Amino acid sequence: MLSFDTPAVLWVAVAIVSALIEVSIPHFGVIFASLGAVAAAIVAALGLGTATQLIVFVFVLVASLLVLRPRILARQQQGPGVPSRTQQLLGRDGVVTHDIDQVVGAGRVNVGGEDWAARAKLPLPTGTRIRVVGADGIVLEVTPA
Repeated sequence: MLSFDTPAVLWVAVAIVSALIEVSIPHFGVIFASLGAVAAAIVAALGLGTATQLIVFVFVLVASLLVLRPRILARQQQGPGVPSRTQQLLGRDGVVTHDIDQVVGAGRVNVGGEDWAARAKLPLPTGTRIRVVGADGIVLEVTPA
């Protein structure tokens, strides 16, 4: 027979507080303490002792951290994410404003009225028309247009 005595209520309170902390500061860590506390509350409601409650709490906490957390983080990273500022420039034309030199490794281009650092596989003098073919961070990769 289930008995909802003080330990079960305390575990539920721990679960609720942990869930509230996770919602306030999401980093996928505290929610697993909430899962462990729910499991411990069930064990307490079944009338099992404090040692068993603690063992179940720790087991569920560790198991969920090891099994669920990596899956949640992987799923989050699969999304499209935030588009970079350079993504919208791919395929656009511009002009070299400072020679792109292989020795220095980069030059400057103007694309869409904005000045950008750029690099190319071959030297490009100032005034050359270019097309943006890629980006590495905020450095545009360009080819002659």
